[in-house]
Amino acid sequence: MPRAVSSPGVTICHYLGVEGSMKLIKSVFLAFGILLVAQGSLYAQAPNATNAQAPNAPVRPVDLKAIGAGIIIVGAGLGIGLVGRAAVESMARQPEIAGNIQTAMIIAAALIEGVTFFALLLQIIV
Repeated sequence: MPRAVSSPGVTICHYLGVEGSMKLIKSVFLAFGILLVAQGSLYAQAPNATNAQAPNAPVRPVDLKAIGAGIIIVGAGLGIGLVGRAAVESMARQPEIAGNIQTAMIIAAALIEGVTFFALLLQIIV
């Protein structure tokens, strides 16, 4: 098994082999925290003309469907990437059954895509 090259960064995920600095991790968490806090400021805004005329009108929450769809797509990309990586490694170790591995990989990738499209539909509709 190949060893990871030592770098000044912190290994974010041992399984994926992703490395990054602690500053990057802190920045991501800060951006996500700001996003969560910023949605609350919508309720602190002054009412506009339509709300002034109808004070009992319900206030719509912030629509975060785009962020949910992005998370779904990133998850699907990681899933298909891991399937492809494992298939290529398997083909390199046993080239005589590369056809069977490729067929199984394509079926698995199609199933991941199907679940992704279903999740996107639910995310957009609901």
